[in-house]
Amino acid sequence: MKKLLSFIAEIGTIMYVGGILSHIVIGAINSHPTPETAAFIYDYKLQSAYILILPGLGLKILIDLILFFRFGERAWWMRIKLAMTAFLTINAFVFLVPMMPDLLALAKASIPDGTLSQAFLDLEHTEKLVGMSNVIPLVTEMIMGAFKPRISRSERSQSAKAT
Repeated sequence: MKKLLSFIAEIGTIMYVGGILSHIVIGAINSHPTPETAAFIYDYKLQSAYILILPGLGLKILIDLILFFRFGERAWWMRIKLAMTAFLTINAFVFLVPMMPDLLALAKASIPDGTLSQAFLDLEHTEKLVGMSNVIPLVTEMIMGAFKPRISRSERSQSAKAT
């Protein structure tokens, strides 16, 4: 059962990180878009958030909670992983995903003028800063899940006894 859960967690990670990376790439190749291109980009980002990022994050949360509550995985790596996932979840649901429809609407509203509005540029800057704040928690969460380091002294001593 744990192997299946691990496999599902990997799929969740692929969806989540893949969606984030696609946001970075589409933004980087269109760094100074026209309002039409910005509308396309933010429509894409919104759809990929709904199709890849949020379901991937949901799978990761579900599996971690099953491991924590059903299988009693209480090691410090799991606690840190859950804390990082909580940060990522709050950033996603409170800040990033709610910004996407607003950015899309502002980009569409800028089309008649032919230039992106200052409101769009300001909100896009905020979105980039919030997105960047995910880097360290995401890397930490992935390291904890992949390597499962024995962090506390008691975890290290139990590991030494087992070998």
